[in-house]
Amino acid sequence: MAEETKEPVTIKKYANRRLYNTGTSTYVTLEDLAVMVKDGQDFVVFDAKTGDDITRSVLAQIIFEQENKEGQSLLPITFLRQIIRFYGDSMQMLVPRYLEASIESLTKEQGKFRDQITQAFGVGGFGQMEDQVRRNMEMFEKTFAMFVPFARGQNKAAADKPQGASGGGEMDDLKRQLDEMQKRLDKLSS
Repeated sequence: MAEETKEPVTIKKYANRRLYNTGTSTYVTLEDLAVMVKDGQDFVVFDAKTGDDITRSVLAQIIFEQENKEGQSLLPITFLRQIIRFYGDSMQMLVPRYLEASIESLTKEQGKFRDQITQAFGVGGFGQMEDQVRRNMEMFEKTFAMFVPFARGQNKAAADKPQGASGGGEMDDLKRQLDEMQKRLDKLSS
């Protein structure tokens, strides 16, 4: 059975810059279109007055909006400068094909990486990995916190102790705790 290819949703852009989704009969924003792209919904954008296909420029606007959000930047400045240099260059015709092949390869590798994480950590792969990292950090913080009071208290205890008194019990407890933590770390890494 042949797969049915779904027609892309038509978006019309009016002179007042408003975008109209003809599929849902609602006005949409660039953010709404970004969500559609992330959800894998295909659309085309036409200028309502001229009928020109302006999908490329609208997608570029979405990218620029995303780039301006705090912590959302994907495009390094050197990459942007190099792209600008390619305009009008003899290599300009090759760049779109090269970029498409590169992004397709990256997407495939991303899928493989996600599969590997899922296999390693189960269904909630990245969430479980983040939880594990958080637990590890908490354990390290607790370990380091044990040494700070010990180092501060050691000088005071040494001053308060009579000559010849031994603090071996505390030291043995710390050694035992460190050995237990090392065993846990060995278990987690294997």
